[in-house]
Amino acid sequence: MGGPSALPLLLLLASCGAPGGANLSQDGYWQEQDLELGTLAPLGEAISSTVWSSPDMLASQVFSAPSYVNEWGTGGWLGPSSLLVSGLFVPSASPVLTLTCSRRQEGRAWKADSQPWTSDETVVAGGTVVLKCQVKDHEDSSLQWSNPAQQTLYFGEKRALRDNRIQLVRSTPHELSISISNVALADEGEYTCSIFTMPVRTAKSLVTVLGIPQKPIISGYKSSLREKETTTLNCQSSGSKPAAQLTWRKGDQELHGEPTRVQEDPNGKTFTVSSSVTFQVSRDDDGADIVCSVNHESLKGADRSTSQRIEVLYTPTAKIRPDPPHPREGQKLLLHCEGRGNPVPQQYLWEKEGSVPPLKMTQESALIFPFLNKSDSGTYGCTATSNMGSYKAYYTLNVNDPSPVPSSSSTYHAIIGGIVAFIVFLLLILLIFLGHYLIRHKGTYLTHEAKGSDDAPDADTAIINAEGGQSGGDDKKEYFI
Repeated sequence: MGGPSALPLLLLLASCGAPGGANLSQDGYWQEQDLELGTLAPLGEAISSTVWSSPDMLASQVFSAPSYVNEWGTGGWLGPSSLLVSGLFVPSASPVLTLTCSRRQEGRAWKADSQPWTSDETVVAGGTVVLKCQVKDHEDSSLQWSNPAQQTLYFGEKRALRDNRIQLVRSTPHELSISISNVALADEGEYTCSIFTMPVRTAKSLVTVLGIPQKPIISGYKSSLREKETTTLNCQSSGSKPAAQLTWRKGDQELHGEPTRVQEDPNGKTFTVSSSVTFQVSRDDDGADIVCSVNHESLKGADRSTSQRIEVLYTPTAKIRPDPPHPREGQKLLLHCEGRGNPVPQQYLWEKEGSVPPLKMTQESALIFPFLNKSDSGTYGCTATSNMGSYKAYYTLNVNDPSPVPSSSSTYHAIIGGIVAFIVFLLLILLIFLGHYLIRHKGTYLTHEAKGSDDAPDADTAIINAEGGQSGGDDKKEYFI
């Protein structure tokens, strides 16, 4: 391979006279690494501090794939020295060659334990984020945090940037943690933790700021809708990052709207989302709430929605309700014509089949019978009318005889009578059992006249025999029941 031209080489030699460093990224960690001329080392992710634009260098095959510094130092260009060189070929419209140099420190090897580490963080705008950087072997050096603009925030426990939102959380030789409160979208980016060993080692922490979506706005509803009319509503929410999602529902019923449309806001960081839903209304939708909700990870499950109550105009309905429910002859009766609609019926017309002209036309919905009689029986109709139309309901009246209707007091008396009858029945059963018991246990006795009366010629003799305890023949027995 050919070497670089003379002029770029002189510039290279001039650059390598000053100590410097190069950052290489391996396995997601930014590391400091020295590349010696004449050694093999990948250059694909190097970062440096000196920029070279040299068509001659680019024309040479030094940095052709694979990109290795593999022949510089041969042929006596630089020769074996204590200089270390690292570089990067940056593909672009105007190719740039970037080189940095540092001096070798003899006897000092690169240590993995000296590499700091941190983690990426996600925070909601207006919240607080904590950046934590740790290192195992600090090599008697201090940790430092820098913002995406490479402004030092803290060097050890010393504040470097005057921003009261940034506070020190913890500072030890092995850890440097800081907090940023009231985070704004402008705070998003890569924050750098550095440890000033030789060479300097760094770690990156990507801070992602979530933009909170604004409360959605519903548009498209202007006035009352007629039954079976189709309407379209629009919903929009701004300020979300990343873009939020919108959903629709009517009460507890989900509405399937159009897919959410996304548009970037003028600030270039947040997004405005919008959606539309089209549906046909019915009379059941009168007074219903159409809800548009925004879903976003920054809300953490909290509800953020807007509702639009709609009004639906529809033709009236009616039904007739009697009071009392079971009218009887001689009672007072009210027939209520209960109309429902939007707007509410304003006029009621009462008619009786076979009767001309109509009984009553009024704004009141009740037809009154002060004293019912048999001639009031028949079919009655009520026509409820609004500016959306009319509806006619029917009721058949049968006037019953003025016999008393069972009341709650008579029911109570019937219960008491049943209890008394049951008790009497139990007493009768008890008397029957008692009589049967007495029959089965009979009693016997003899009178004085009966003792020996069969053998006595007269009554006096019978008495004497009885007193003497004499007995003759069979004793006469008397039974009682």
